[in-house]
Amino acid sequence: MRSYLEFEKPVADIEGRIHELRSMSRNDAEIDLTGEIAKLEGRVEETLADLYSKLTPWHKTQVARHPDRPHFQEYLAAFITEFTPLAGDRYFGEDQAIVAGLGRFDGQPVAVIGHEKGSDTQSRLKHNFGMARPEGYRKAVRIMELADRFGIPVLTLVDTAGAYPGVSSEERGQAEAIARSTETCINLGVPIVSMITGEGGSGGAIAIATANRVYMLEHAIYSVASPEAAASIVWRDSTRAKDTATAMKITAQDLLQLGVIDGIVSEPVGGAHRNPGAVMEAAASTIRSALEEMAGMSPAELRQARREKFLGIGRNLV
Repeated sequence: MRSYLEFEKPVADIEGRIHELRSMSRNDAEIDLTGEIAKLEGRVEETLADLYSKLTPWHKTQVARHPDRPHFQEYLAAFITEFTPLAGDRYFGEDQAIVAGLGRFDGQPVAVIGHEKGSDTQSRLKHNFGMARPEGYRKAVRIMELADRFGIPVLTLVDTAGAYPGVSSEERGQAEAIARSTETCINLGVPIVSMITGEGGSGGAIAIATANRVYMLEHAIYSVASPEAAASIVWRDSTRAKDTATAMKITAQDLLQLGVIDGIVSEPVGGAHRNPGAVMEAAASTIRSALEEMAGMSPAELRQARREKFLGIGRNLV
């Protein structure tokens, strides 16, 4: 059954009516409601287009968090072949909030790293809702260093509310693990392409998104803290998350203008969850173009370009 966001209620009402009419047609073969259903389906498309043409940053936050939004494993299945997952950080253990391994993209060997939130209660608990512990970032470092050693490009898909903030994580050096992962991204001598597919939360996101090319899906968000957390810090009032979402400039459109990201991947009308195949095809095309652009660059050139990219953020605003 489809899940609807609060602002999608007009669409939910129309699709509910379509469901009723289809049930009536199935129960009584003499009733032909094809024309009425077609009209309502047209209204759904029109209503979705209207709603999604004027999304606020808070609405985009809700879309980025939609439970039906495609997750890492689905992207993996869509455009990575011969994937071999690699587990463990060789220090403490395995963290399943970050999935990493080796595979092929268009036949080319690549290292793939991404946050997995899970799609149901059991898998969400297994993957800790995409919030990685230190061993997740140390595993990412291990895979990136392996890719660097063999000259293999790195692809990262980001979708996390943030790194796991529990006591156990702090005891095992969460801040150091995030910093080390970010440093490894900066120092790679191979191309690294990152895409924020849902939420890009704080250091938990940038730890694997300090890339040569950083892209966002059209309705994804990328922020230093969640709107709720920022509202609690700034105004001591988490209910002001809507105001904070606007003030923080967390949308793909804002961040492209600020020079934080390199491009936006369009989503189908109604969000990625309404047509996952289309958004995965668009994501693959964007990654393909990025890798082709960097194909002839030397390790030194890749490092220098990456450092200049991040050091240059904000210069156009001075």
